[in-house]
Amino acid sequence: MRLAFSLSLMGLCWAAELPPGAFLQGVRHEYQRFNNCGPVTIGMAMSFWGSRQTQYQIAPVLKPNKQDKNVSPEEMAAYAREQGYRVHHGVAGDYALLKRLISAGFPVIVETWFVTPDAGGMGHYRLLVGYDDTRGIFNAFDSYYGPRVTLRYGEFDGLWQVFNRAYLVVYTAERASRVEAILGERLDSRTLWQRSLDLARKETQARPTNAFAWFNLGSSLLRLGDARGAAQAFDRSRKLPLNRAYDPGRPTGTISNWPWRMLWYQFDPLEAYYRAGRYQDVITLTSDVLGRVSDHEESYYWRAMARAAIGQTPAAISDLQAALRYKPSYSQAREALRKLQGQAGG
Repeated sequence: MRLAFSLSLMGLCWAAELPPGAFLQGVRHEYQRFNNCGPVTIGMAMSFWGSRQTQYQIAPVLKPNKQDKNVSPEEMAAYAREQGYRVHHGVAGDYALLKRLISAGFPVIVETWFVTPDAGGMGHYRLLVGYDDTRGIFNAFDSYYGPRVTLRYGEFDGLWQVFNRAYLVVYTAERASRVEAILGERLDSRTLWQRSLDLARKETQARPTNAFAWFNLGSSLLRLGDARGAAQAFDRSRKLPLNRAYDPGRPTGTISNWPWRMLWYQFDPLEAYYRAGRYQDVITLTSDVLGRVSDHEESYYWRAMARAAIGQTPAAISDLQAALRYKPSYSQAREALRKLQGQAGG
């Protein structure tokens, strides 16, 4: 099938040197319903390749609980793969990579921090469809603000850093060789996380008070097998002063300096503390989340794991049942519940 897009390049054509600008035509924009930025954005990315699916088909699968606060990049990638697409989910992205992908004809989903006057700071996905070096901007399709959003180079990176510069590229099998040539060694998971670790170390040294650099260091160490080192990095991160511009309307009584919604989206601190044997830290952090939003399935899961580790089996079972009530397809919670119930019954 002939790809339904047109590519407008300003200046140079594809070559070793990046053109100064590019813009991709062919994406269908969609405005999100409540908490649907993930389903909408993966739908927009697939629309570039001919999909007609909208949030009304995608959201019931990805978030059966309509109030679900988070659809992860992994869940979005899995959904697109089930539709027959290929997906690369990476971290430690950079502007050069984004431009190479866009100029080669591939829109890129980025996970960023997002601040609105009424709701404050939160996680948000955008689909990048263009860039313009002359103006210093990326062009984005945004499920909240519309199809003509511009993200300034000088501001975007700070928002992207909050999520370790995560990105998703959706593409077809016919175009795989082109994407893989651009991604190169990033296709290897360990190499990707080593790149992330090197970048985080460099940024913590350059700006030791940047909490998000330390957070990314923790995530990278965790993925590379150093849970204790990761826990120490997360300790440092959550004690550093917060940029209040990222967290307006912050509730009183929050127990870390992270933006108060941070653990709605990122669970690496919980896993690191759990694997380091710091179960009470897991319970404290997850209970803080659940004290503000009672339907957060990942917090129930990690609190259950910590409670089970210290022998609080009935409470752990109750938490896992709650996680599955809000997300019946949560396979990790289902397996953990099966094991705990088997132990309790035995």
